[in-house]
Amino acid sequence: MGDPQPTRVLAIRHGETDWNVGKRIQGQLDIPLNATGLWQVRRLAQALADEEIAAIYTSDLRRAHQTAQALAEARDQPLATDRGLRERGFGAFEGLSYDEINVRWPDEAARWRRRDPDFGAPGGETLNQFYSRSVQTCTRLAAQHPGQTIAVVAHGGVMDCLYRAASRVALDAPRSWQLGNASINRLLHTPQGFTLIGWSDDGHLDDGGHDEFSDALAPPSDRVAGQGAS
Repeated sequence: MGDPQPTRVLAIRHGETDWNVGKRIQGQLDIPLNATGLWQVRRLAQALADEEIAAIYTSDLRRAHQTAQALAEARDQPLATDRGLRERGFGAFEGLSYDEINVRWPDEAARWRRRDPDFGAPGGETLNQFYSRSVQTCTRLAAQHPGQTIAVVAHGGVMDCLYRAASRVALDAPRSWQLGNASINRLLHTPQGFTLIGWSDDGHLDDGGHDEFSDALAPPSDRVAGQGAS
C-alpha cells in the first residue's frame, strides 16, 4: 500500500477582539470577538461557502469557537472542540499590555522578544512546549481525514507554529509572515508532515488584524490592511 492521500487543511485564526486592538495578552483567557470580529467571521463563512469541508475543528476558547461557529452554521455542519488548539499559555503575562510586561518583568520580556524556545512566562508554557502541543494536535486531526479538507480554527500562536512546521523555519527565527484575524491559510498534510500551499488570504476582508502574542513588545500602532502588529 502507498501513502495515504494528503489532507488539505484550512488553518484559520479567530476574528478580532478588543484585546487584539488594545495589544493586551489574551493567552488562554476567554475573550469574545468584538463587533469587527463578528463581521469578519461572517465574511469568512461566505468566502468558504464553496469549499468541501469534511470536518471543522476549533479551540474551545470563545474567540475561536465563535469564529468556527459562524463557519459551521453557514454550512449546517457540527463543530468539534479540541483543547490542544488553544493559544499559548502565557501565565502571569495574560491580561497585561506590552508596556506592563516590560515594566514588571524586564528580563523575562527580553527573553520573550528573543524567542527563546525554553522561555515561558511565569506559570505559562515554554515556546517549545507550545509548538509541540500545537503541531501534534494539528497532525492528529489531519491524519484522521486523508484525501479530505478540514478547517482548523485556532489562534495566532497556533498559526505561527503551523507556518514554521510547514516551512521548516526555526522557532527562534524572527517572524516575517502575517497572522491576520480571520485570514485563511492553506496547508497539505502527509505522513511526512505539513507543506505550505497559501498563506494569509484576507481578500474577503477590508482590514487586517492584530497580534497579541508576538515576540515584539512595541508593535506599530498603524493599522494596515492585511498586516497585524508584530
